[in-house]
Amino acid sequence: MKLSVLGAGAWGTALAINAAGRHEVVLWARDASQVHEMAQSRSNARYLPGISLPQELSVVSGDVRAAATRADLVIVATPVAALRPQLASLRGLDVPIAWLCKGIEPVAGDVGGFGLLPHEIQCLVAPELRAGVLSGPSFAQEVAQGRPTALVAASTHADVRDALVEAFHGPGLRVYANDDLIGVEVGGAVKNVLAIATGLCDGLSLGLNARAALITRGLAEMTRFGVALGAVPGTFMGLSGLGDLVLTATGDLSRNRKVGQLLALGQTQEQAVRSLGHVAEGVYCARAVVQRAQHLGVDMPIAQGVVALLDGRMRPEEAVAELMGREPGSERSAN
Repeated sequence: MKLSVLGAGAWGTALAINAAGRHEVVLWARDASQVHEMAQSRSNARYLPGISLPQELSVVSGDVRAAATRADLVIVATPVAALRPQLASLRGLDVPIAWLCKGIEPVAGDVGGFGLLPHEIQCLVAPELRAGVLSGPSFAQEVAQGRPTALVAASTHADVRDALVEAFHGPGLRVYANDDLIGVEVGGAVKNVLAIATGLCDGLSLGLNARAALITRGLAEMTRFGVALGAVPGTFMGLSGLGDLVLTATGDLSRNRKVGQLLALGQTQEQAVRSLGHVAEGVYCARAVVQRAQHLGVDMPIAQGVVALLDGRMRPEEAVAELMGREPGSERSAN
């Protein structure tokens, strides 16, 4: 099988490394100097330091469409903010395509309205593509190292799901198919925002009880939001819902959790993001999630608290007090 991975960040590189031993894989990067450095050192020092690139893995730059047209499966490994132009460059391509990004496209400027999920962007930009998402609880570093991981391949097109399973399902990486594209995308987007909240909780040393409460109530927020968009409720008890939320909210490799910890220390959003050196999708997704939830009439107090923190309108202690001071009610009715 021939795979083209478009984007040489941590996650795209990790999947390319994982598949290179079984398939013919091309890893494409926009930056020609980055490609030259990777080809010379046989590593991606910026995003996956200390991990070698297999000799079988080809690293290229240049015409992205040329890199895509020779493949049986195209993986778009860009952040949500870059998905729209990347999909536009693939218009009319007659092969399965899947993106890896987890988030909601932010609204440009102060025009009002709400941002779009990745599949909604695709429907506007290139509706003819047969596409989907590869998601689930996964840190790039562990996938690149071959550590056991389980992912979910979601699409309304059976051949896209089948291609993703064929490409990546193996001894160390298990891939499960799901046709609930909306639910899988919502889980991947909202868990990043919730991980900032749990990072705040950990940074303030509030304890494991508080973290468990945040994760549980966060899962309820995620489910409400997803169901309002048309998702299947059971999806949120699977890999892309509960699984990804637990990993991102508790794992030391989570960039979004780290943002919350830095906010707890008194850093601003800009300081926290700058210190990471990598994209933390929850920072850019939080406001888009809240805007979309308000449009749907869905209550998401944890996500709203995260936005207030990021905007500097609320101090960490105030955010916690706001969440813990909510009026009592039935857990069942709050789901």
